[in-house]
Amino acid sequence: MSVENGEWIMHGLSWDDPYRIRTWQELVNWINEIGFLPLFGNEVDGFSAEEHTAPDYWWSGIRQEDPWEWREIIAESREVAYGKFFSNKAGFISLEWLPYFVNARRDGYDFDARYQDGLASRREKKIMDFFTYENEDGETVFKDDRILSTELKKMAGFGKGGEKNYPGVITGLQMQTYLMIADFKRRKNKRGEEYGMAVSILLPPESMWGYEKVTSAYSETPKASWTRIYEHVRKMYPASEESDIIRVIGKMP
Repeated sequence: MSVENGEWIMHGLSWDDPYRIRTWQELVNWINEIGFLPLFGNEVDGFSAEEHTAPDYWWSGIRQEDPWEWREIIAESREVAYGKFFSNKAGFISLEWLPYFVNARRDGYDFDARYQDGLASRREKKIMDFFTYENEDGETVFKDDRILSTELKKMAGFGKGGEKNYPGVITGLQMQTYLMIADFKRRKNKRGEEYGMAVSILLPPESMWGYEKVTSAYSETPKASWTRIYEHVRKMYPASEESDIIRVIGKMP
């Protein structure tokens, strides 16, 4: 996606191109095949869902044809992870590769340990406290409470007269893989009727796929996990510059 003559332009394949991704399930299959994928075009040519779909159907509102709608279906399916994982922008990670992203991005820290070591902010903790509690044995339990992000903002004390930069904090927690987008729902008015754009529902990956699965790469160093990710992109796109790959996947921890 780029701005040309003041207009947003999508880049992709023609409707008749045999290599065009035609359904959300085809997109999931491809994500599982290659491991992870940004939603929009970026510094690495060809490394996005945008560049393999039909430009004219983005934001068409036709659920079976619109890749913007697909992201809602995919998030709800939980077949792959969805969130802001690449340069603060949206993308997908297969469940096979998710533990390596978790290990690299968290630098080996669960959130509570990060906060105790002074590496997480008070604003981040105010948000994360809505998703966990300690059981009688002192163990952290991850909740599956489906809170609209607009409601979470209010509950965590962000907004007028309260904490600032809610979007930035939420994006940062996704980039660190502590939160992911689990679903989208539309708000309801007093008559129970849906209205407006779909709003994201955020959850820790542990509550969706389990702690053991999500943290299964903790046995290796964060740098080793980052190197796996980097080398994988380098193998898929050998003509790309090292600096461009790092802009997309982030710096080595």
